[in-house]
Amino acid sequence: MQNPSSADHRNGVGRQVSFIIENKRLPNYTDWMKHRMDSQKGKEIYSHRMSVVEPVFGNIGTTNRLSRFSLRGKKKVQGQWQLYCMVHNIEKLANDGHFVAS
Repeated sequence: MQNPSSADHRNGVGRQVSFIIENKRLPNYTDWMKHRMDSQKGKEIYSHRMSVVEPVFGNIGTTNRLSRFSLRGKKKVQGQWQLYCMVHNIEKLANDGHFVAS
């Protein structure tokens, strides 16, 4: 069974709903951040987010096999997390050649 033509949004003949939101409040920090993110500079900065932050967590999770913490308690977990981060940074220095052991 195929979708009716009204359900195919790629042809432009779908059901469209529009409504008007009356904005009678003052701008808040969320509005300010949306404005910053929609600017050209904001889009440029945000486009680097996936290439900067996310691989670190992926590397720590898969390469170092941290799927869950083995300790209990906030201070112990913070210490374990800092240890994993330190190992990650040392591996980066060793692999990129900035760290030379003599």
